[in-house]
Amino acid sequence: MIRGVVMTISAATVRRRLRSDAIKPWMHRSRLFPRDPLFAEKAARVLDLYFRLSEGRPLGPDDCVISADEKTGIQAGHRKIIGVAPLPGEPRLVEFEYERKGALACLSAGDVHRAKLFRVCEKTTGIESCHKPVDVAMQQEPCRPARRVFRTADNGSSHQGQPSTRRLSERRPNAIQIHTPVHAGRLNQVELLFSALQRKVLTPNDFPDLETLETAMLRFQALYNQIAKPFKWKYTKDDLKKTLSKIHAREAPTDCRRLAA
Repeated sequence: MIRGVVMTISAATVRRRLRSDAIKPWMHRSRLFPRDPLFAEKAARVLDLYFRLSEGRPLGPDDCVISADEKTGIQAGHRKIIGVAPLPGEPRLVEFEYERKGALACLSAGDVHRAKLFRVCEKTTGIESCHKPVDVAMQQEPCRPARRVFRTADNGSSHQGQPSTRRLSERRPNAIQIHTPVHAGRLNQVELLFSALQRKVLTPNDFPDLETLETAMLRFQALYNQIAKPFKWKYTKDDLKKTLSKIHAREAPTDCRRLAA
């Protein structure tokens, strides 16, 4: 008997009843919550740049917006046995076991409005490394003659906080760094480029050495710069307000329970 409700009950019935419940407190899903008191303000500033606005004013034709970040720990995993090529209706077969041939970091800066990608590969990352793709971009059109170059970045350790903003302005006087708020790295458009790189180049991972891995990533950059078009960014400040409202609405009952306790 289970607490006097029924004499016996099968495990399948219990699972079925639990699945039918509207609220399932035994289940959870991890997520990152906004914790910056200026979250909305900082996120809105980044979104404005994607729509060619800064402080409520349109950007000029000689203003640029680049989105920069780094993808670290990209392994060169060499498969121990050559796989089988795909056939009609059949996927490619890839050997499970591989040998580690080292790792690279991919540091990228993408021109948001012109779909131009600048990329360098390094074995290590750090403050100096994070500037390299920006330096490459600033030496080429359209960034070189630009009046202002806005660089959006997340809060990674190599480009975090006001010291990073100051270093960039000292290095490139016409560069202005704009940080996304903490836990909002997905607002950085370069993450879309890293997603494409992962799907189209790095999967499945089968590279005999770091040189081959680097060549594949740089070839992807060359092809991207030939055929790509700017992303049709649709997430606006109004969408941001709706998202934050939903989060706050779900947090409110929990906060009330905490106060009551």
